[in-house]
Amino acid sequence: MNQRIQSFKDFYPYYLKEHSNSTCRLLHVIGTTLVFALAITAIYHNIPKLWILVPIAGYGFAWAGHFFFEKNKPATFQYPLWSLRSDFKMYFQIISSKISLDSTKDSI
Repeated sequence: MNQRIQSFKDFYPYYLKEHSNSTCRLLHVIGTTLVFALAITAIYHNIPKLWILVPIAGYGFAWAGHFFFEKNKPATFQYPLWSLRSDFKMYFQIISSKISLDSTKDSI
């Protein structure tokens, strides 16, 4: 990618292409689910130390997916906020069956 993407509308299709491996997508779903579970548990049980695990769980699973399965560099290195927003968008689209873990079935 030579030119910087200028809008989230243009970024999200790029993000999905960078997440075409089904194992990578699955690891993102697992990591994001853990992020929600840890955040809810930290708030509900008032355990501030759990917040330390939130980025480890989220990025740990996602980056493992990129480095070992997708074989690319995570988009968060260049577009951190859009990547975070895209991760949540992809997560909710996957769990609501709007897109699949299998990227060949994406209609977006």
